[in-house]
Amino acid sequence: MFDKILIANRGEIACRVIETARRLGVSTVAVYSDADARARHVAIADEAVHIGGPAPKDSYLRCDAIIAAAKATGAKAIHPGYGFLSENPEFVDAVEATGLVFIGPSAKAIRAMGLKDAAKALMEKAGVPVVPGYHGDNQDPEHLAGAADAIGYPVLIKAVAGGGGKGMRRVDRPADFAAALKSARGEAATAFGNDAVLIEKYVLSPRHIEVQVFGDGSDAVHLFERDCSLQRRHQKVIEEAPAPGMTEPMRRAMGGAAVRAAKAIGYSGAGTIEFIVDGSEGLREDRFWFMEMNTRLQVEHPVTEAITGLDLVEWQLRVASGEPLPKRQEELAINGHAFEARLYAEDVPAGFLPATGTLAHLAFPAGCRADTGVRTGDVISPWYDPMIAKVITHGPTRDIALAKLARALDDCQVAGTVTNLAFLGALARHPGFAAGKVDTGLIDRDLATLTTPPERSDLDKAMVATAALALANLPESPLAGFSLWQPLSHRLAMDCGDTSFDTLIELSSAAEVAVRFDGQSVSASRLSNGWSIDGRAPLPVVHADGVHVFGPGRALSAKVVDELARSNSGGAGSDVTLAPMPGLVKAVMVDVGQSVGAGDPLCILEAMKMEHTLRAARDGVVAEVLVSEGSQIEAGAALVRLEAKE
Repeated sequence: MFDKILIANRGEIACRVIETARRLGVSTVAVYSDADARARHVAIADEAVHIGGPAPKDSYLRCDAIIAAAKATGAKAIHPGYGFLSENPEFVDAVEATGLVFIGPSAKAIRAMGLKDAAKALMEKAGVPVVPGYHGDNQDPEHLAGAADAIGYPVLIKAVAGGGGKGMRRVDRPADFAAALKSARGEAATAFGNDAVLIEKYVLSPRHIEVQVFGDGSDAVHLFERDCSLQRRHQKVIEEAPAPGMTEPMRRAMGGAAVRAAKAIGYSGAGTIEFIVDGSEGLREDRFWFMEMNTRLQVEHPVTEAITGLDLVEWQLRVASGEPLPKRQEELAINGHAFEARLYAEDVPAGFLPATGTLAHLAFPAGCRADTGVRTGDVISPWYDPMIAKVITHGPTRDIALAKLARALDDCQVAGTVTNLAFLGALARHPGFAAGKVDTGLIDRDLATLTTPPERSDLDKAMVATAALALANLPESPLAGFSLWQPLSHRLAMDCGDTSFDTLIELSSAAEVAVRFDGQSVSASRLSNGWSIDGRAPLPVVHADGVHVFGPGRALSAKVVDELARSNSGGAGSDVTLAPMPGLVKAVMVDVGQSVGAGDPLCILEAMKMEHTLRAARDGVVAEVLVSEGSQIEAGAALVRLEAKE
């Protein structure tokens, strides 16, 4: 076993690797960018080395700086985590050329599976079923369109490099192919530096089931399957293991195919074989096809750990240090069921736009595993993926594990940024999902229901209003509340995002107040740790201009409105399209004088590794284009101004 390793990554996965290394007595070295100087992974590592600026290309993608940090600190091996350099064969070659060990597969194995078209050809030779499609070298748009016609619509355009849903577009009819191809290529070029694509038949009732494999270079085993069918824009949202409805014959068939795939390339370390499964007639042994192999540890690996009782990072370290596989196939078994939900800083009602912010408060409930790279006070920056945590639950049955997930999501406490917590909670309670009727289209079919903001009850408003007492700086003197002729009062205007109301706080004593809003009145009593309503003690988290209240099954946020700003705000209304987040202007799609309709695309903003199309809020004529392609802009920047049509 190594005595010291360097983790060439950040955030949640760096913390995850550090925790296992510490348990094994292995010292750790973290690397960090300017943006991560105070990050959690830097704080918990034994040593930390600064490697550059906040942009990934200036830090976490700098092979030379990472290797130099490993050599300077005496690390014997480098763990790549996932993302960044984890599947870069040139990085593997560079690491090994200096005498260090790469904790992962060989560069040859990564190259064999790195391009989807070549990987599919290799898998066919190994006897692994593949999806019908075009995987050739001819990238002429007309040739690709012809291949799509021959395959039959709907088809899926996929970048041959990378993953994570980037460079991927579903096309339902020939008229839409050219635009989808251009969009997919642009996103793929940005994300992977390679705009080549392949075309595949789109399975109409698809399930995404993947198999965890592990090899030591000469032998390989599988650690059963994970179902990752709950996806939004081809990105996983909630994963589970094992897959609902899985039969033993199907598991043997998929596990056997995955092991053949790993052995075909002499695989070493943790890897995942991803399959697309036609679930229209249940799980059948002749209805699954190879999609791709991820030659690294997966984000969703904790659900596999939960059902097997194993630590996959420990396996990685042991195999990389020269040990054989810790267990044989017959020694592996499934125990219970597990779920993982990906908690993100994102604005769901605004179309799942990534969000930024400072975490004023962050706490996870007992009874779940929370893998996170952030703490209270940390910043969700625009430079990296906005994941806050992975919330993992395990139980003896699927029903129990899912109920535990729903409860854990209810009890998560996040303040300082918008999140997808309510969306995840709605998914965990979706009747179809609860029944195990999952496919990759479930979220899109029920998106309106899943993203509907919850109704705010009078109790909700009362809890927010009472929590706002902490902002009122009410006196604690026994004479508090005394004034001539009428009770001392304090007015606050509260904005809860989906609703606004004015609150009038009237003091009758230092410990008793009346809170009035919307014609309602509630009595609040001061406690040693805050205020309570009818015996309910809200837990307020106060930050610059607002409060967050957490309780069983609810998370409420409100900001105090500046009355002067509210009364004098003219605003740009819908005439000006503003940037919802910092990012790069990838494309401007309109010119001055051009007529547009509501919903027409105006420009494409690239932020947090994804492209976002910004659209016109109403009909009009483009009066000004205020940015140019290639501009780096801040959140709130004006992009396009419209004026009314004559």
